Amino acid sequence: MNEMKKRLVSEQRRITLHKFFSNRLSVIGGAIVLCILIIAFFAPFIAPKDAYAVDVVARYKAPSSAHLFGTDELGRDVFTRVIYGTRISMTVGFSVGIISGILGMIMGLYACTSKILDSILMRFCDGMKAIPGILMAIMLMTVLGADIKNVIISLVIVNTPNMARLARSSALVAREQTYVEAMRALGARPARILWNHIAVNIVSPVIVQMTFVFASAIITEAGLSFLGAGVPVPIPSWGSILNEGKQGIYVAWWLVVFPGFFTAITVLGLNLFGDGLRDMLDPLSN
Repeated sequence: MNEMKKRLVSEQRRITLHKFFSNRLSVIGGAIVLCILIIAFFAPFIAPKDAYAVDVVARYKAPSSAHLFGTDELGRDVFTRVIYGTRISMTVGFSVGIISGILGMIMGLYACTSKILDSILMRFCDGMKAIPGILMAIMLMTVLGADIKNVIISLVIVNTPNMARLARSSALVAREQTYVEAMRALGARPARILWNHIAVNIVSPVIVQMTFVFASAIITEAGLSFLGAGVPVPIPSWGSILNEGKQGIYVAWWLVVFPGFFTAITVLGLNLFGDGLRDMLDPLSN
């Protein structure tokens, strides 16, 4: 019996991986995300220059062998700042995706246990969704102040309601399954049913949604920092580099092109990777 179970698990794993790798766009997206993560992790080795070093003599230098992405208005190496900015932007996106996913899953699970609690939590989520996310983030940053930690807190608050609604809808479907009814009939405790049988069945859609929240958080952080309400200068994030670059955009195009490209390609990779995860984890897909 154990040997047969191992074979079934192995076969299911093979089929699942085949679904992902048979989608070329998903593989490309995963490769892009992996490359960005490697850049973030090995930033000190890829860009050994100081991201904060000022050289006013070398200000607004065009891309060259000495400065691959040129220099900014203070003579700082844009390549180095973009590479180090990868760490900040990915940290913000990863943190927001993980935290909002966990909080949203908890809210969604407990919302399906009580009609009163469900009504309170969902009306709260509806109220949060009534305000556009970027406006809510700007308002929160105005109150909290420009700081990386505050950016993460603000974006978690903005994205958690969506995760909670997704988790709740998936939990409501899982709650009505036959095996859950059987566990209730056998006298299993509600907490055990909730976490051992319902929670495990909503992890897949939550993980998939987390990849899209990851991408959304990177864009929103870039927008906030571009407006001066996100990561404070001179800390290098893609958004703060864009914010500093807008001052000299007409004389130094590279100040916005390179951080903008990194932002766009990372978001594209995350979205493609998320689509692949969705197809891979969807039991109804071919």
